Amino acid sequence: MSAKKKLPIAEAVETVVKPIEVATGPSVQKQSKPSWEVKDRFYYLLGKKEPLTLRIKTSGLFWFDEEKGYEREILYTRNQKTIFVDEMQGEKRLANIVFSSGGLLVPKNMQTLQKMLSKYHPYKGVIYAERDEVEEAKDDLEFLNLEVDAMNAARSLDIDTAEAVMRTEIGSKVSEMSSKELKRDLLMFARRNPVLFLDLMDDDNVLLRNIGIKATETGIITLSSDNRTFSWGSNNRKLMTVPFDEHPYSALASWFKTDEGMEVLNSIEKRLN
Repeated sequence: MSAKKKLPIAEAVETVVKPIEVATGPSVQKQSKPSWEVKDRFYYLLGKKEPLTLRIKTSGLFWFDEEKGYEREILYTRNQKTIFVDEMQGEKRLANIVFSSGGLLVPKNMQTLQKMLSKYHPYKGVIYAERDEVEEAKDDLEFLNLEVDAMNAARSLDIDTAEAVMRTEIGSKVSEMSSKELKRDLLMFARRNPVLFLDLMDDDNVLLRNIGIKATETGIITLSSDNRTFSWGSNNRKLMTVPFDEHPYSALASWFKTDEGMEVLNSIEKRLN
C-alpha cells in the first residue's frame, strides 16, 4: 500500500465480559516463525474499498498449534499478556480491532495486538494485509524506473506518434493543440501512467487509428452516419465495411494491414503529408 496519508492509530475499546463458551470459527495453519522485530506496524484492508470503519473479529477464532497438536482459541483483550485463551488468567476485557479509512497503525508498544494480526488472525491475507516496507520499496523503485523510461520515450517521440498516443486520452481535442501543448500533455501522461503510455507507444494499431481519424477529419475518407462504411471522400467509392460490434477506427486499423488496405494507407499518408 503505497499511498501516504495520516494513519489511524490502533485503539482498544474495553468491554468487561463473562467467560464465554468456546465457539467454532475459522482456523488457519501455523506458518513458519519468522524472526520478530519490535517496531510500529501498519495493516491495510485488501481490495479497492476503504470503508470509514471496519471492525474485525476478536473472539471465536482458532489457530492450529502444530507443537501441541490441537486448535487453540485466540482472543484479543486489553488486560491479558497473551491471545491464547488457555493461557489467560482472571477477568478478560475484550477489545475491538477497528480499521479506519482502510488502515490501522499499531504502535510497537502493543505487541499482543501486533502478533495477533501478523501471525495468528485467520483474516490476514483475506480481509487485510500487513505493509511490507521492503516490498513497497521494490514496487516504488520499479514504478520510478518505468516513469523514467516513459518520460525519456515521450521526449524523443515524433509528432505523429505523440498525436496518436494522446488521441487515445483526449480524443479529437488533440487536433486543436499546438506542438508545445501536445509535448507538455504527453510528458504529463507518461509521468502519470507510465505503464499505459509505454503500451500505447508500442501498439502499432494506435498509430494506424490516428491516421484513419486524421484522414476522416480532413475529408480524405468518410465514415457513414451509421459508422458501418468507410469510403473515399473524393468519389464516395466504398473502401471497407466495419464488422458488426467493432469500433470503426479499430476495424480500419486492422484493415490497413491487409494487402488492399496497405495500398489505401500509402495513398492516405501521401495526401496527409
